[in-house]
Amino acid sequence: MEPAAAARTIEWMNEHRHHGALNVLIAGGGVAGLEALLALKRLAHERVVIELLAPEAQYWYRPLATGEPFGLGTVHGLDLGGVAHETGALFTLGRLGAIDPWRRIASSSTGVESSYDALLIAVGARPVAALPGAFTFRGPADSDAFVALLDGLGDGAAHRIVFALPGGVGWPLPLYELALQTAARFEVRETAVDVVVLTHEEAPLELFGPTASAAIASLLADRGIELHTGTYAVAFEDGSLQVKPGSEIAADRVVAMPRLQPPTVTGVPTDGQGFVPTDEHARVRGLDGVFAAGDITTFPVKQGGLAAQQADAAAEAIAELAGADVEPEPFRPVLRGLILTGGRPVFARAELDHPGSQALMGHEPLWWPPGKIVGRYLAPFLAAHAGAVVSAPVPSASVPVEVDFSSLLDPSYEKLPG
Repeated sequence: MEPAAAARTIEWMNEHRHHGALNVLIAGGGVAGLEALLALKRLAHERVVIELLAPEAQYWYRPLATGEPFGLGTVHGLDLGGVAHETGALFTLGRLGAIDPWRRIASSSTGVESSYDALLIAVGARPVAALPGAFTFRGPADSDAFVALLDGLGDGAAHRIVFALPGGVGWPLPLYELALQTAARFEVRETAVDVVVLTHEEAPLELFGPTASAAIASLLADRGIELHTGTYAVAFEDGSLQVKPGSEIAADRVVAMPRLQPPTVTGVPTDGQGFVPTDEHARVRGLDGVFAAGDITTFPVKQGGLAAQQADAAAEAIAELAGADVEPEPFRPVLRGLILTGGRPVFARAELDHPGSQALMGHEPLWWPPGKIVGRYLAPFLAAHAGAVVSAPVPSASVPVEVDFSSLLDPSYEKLPG
C-alpha cells in the first residue's frame, strides 16, 4: 500500500474504532456484500468497524438486464463509496487476492493489506461461455449485442432462435425471461420467428417445483414457444445445435446462459471446482473468523436473493462475535423469483430445504418490496435510493415492473423481517 493511503486508512480506523469494536472486512460489492454491510450496521451498530473492499466503484442492478433489451429500463448503478459513507464504513477499491488466516490479513490485487477480526468473502463468480458457437448472455454488458441479434431475426433466412440452458448453470430463470420476452416482441410485430427453449431440466424452472413448472410450461405454450426438456446442448455450428440425447436441432441463432467461474483467493479452501464450502451459518470450513456468501460458495443455486440470505446468516454470526444481542439463524434457502414475461410479470416462491412443500406462484406480489433482488436489508435500501430503481417507458405489450415504494409496510405482502 502507498504510504499516503496507508496513513489515511489508519487515520480512518482510529477515528471510527470504538473500544473493543470488531474489525470486519467485507470483500465484494455485490448483493451479498451490500446485504451484509447493511445487516451488520443494523444488528451490531458501533460494535463493528467495517471496511468494504470491491473491484469497482459501482454496484449494478444486474437482475434487470434481461428486461433492458425490451425497453424495461436501463440497468442502474449505485455508488459504493456513497453507500459506505452513508453506513459509516470505509470503502477500498481492489479485488481480494489472498488471505493469511493465521495473521488475519487480507491482500488485494492492488497491494492493499487489510487486517480483520472477521472476514466475509462475497466476491461472486465470473460468467463464462458454456456452449461453443452460441451467443452467451452474461448480463448488462451483452444487452446491445443481444438487441442487434434480435434485429437480425425475421428478415432474410434467420427465423429460428433457440434459448439453451447448458449443464452446470446455477440459475435458469433469465433464460425463460429472454425467451418469453422475445416471443412477445415478435408477436406484437407480427413477425414470423420460431422461439425454442432447450434445457437440461426435467421440467421448466423445476427448482420452484411442479406447480411453477406447469405454469411456466403453459406460458411458453401460449406464446407458441417450442420446449425441449431433459436435453443437453453441446455445440452450435452452421445452423445446427448438437444435443444429447439426440443428434441436432435446427437453429439460426442460439442464445445460451453462462457458467460461473469462481475467482481464486489464495489461502481459502475450495472444492474441486474452486467454490468455497461453508456451513449453515456461512462460516468457511476450516477457517476461524472467515465467512463466505453468494456465488463464490458451493451452494449450487446461484441467485441474488439466496446470496442475500447467506449474507444475513453470516452477518448475524459476526454480530454475535461482536457482542451484539443476536441469536444467529442458520441459512434456510427460500427461493423468490420475479419473472419478466413480456406481459404481466410472474412471482414465484419456494422453500428449497422443503422440496415437498407447495410453491407459490402468481401475478400478485408475494413479497415486499416486490423487486428482482429480495434482501431483508438491501431491498428496502435499493427502493429508497432512486438511482437503483428502474424507471422507463414500457412497450404496449408489456406490463410495467416499476413499483410504487410508498407503501413499504403494506401488511398484505410477505415483508422480509428487519
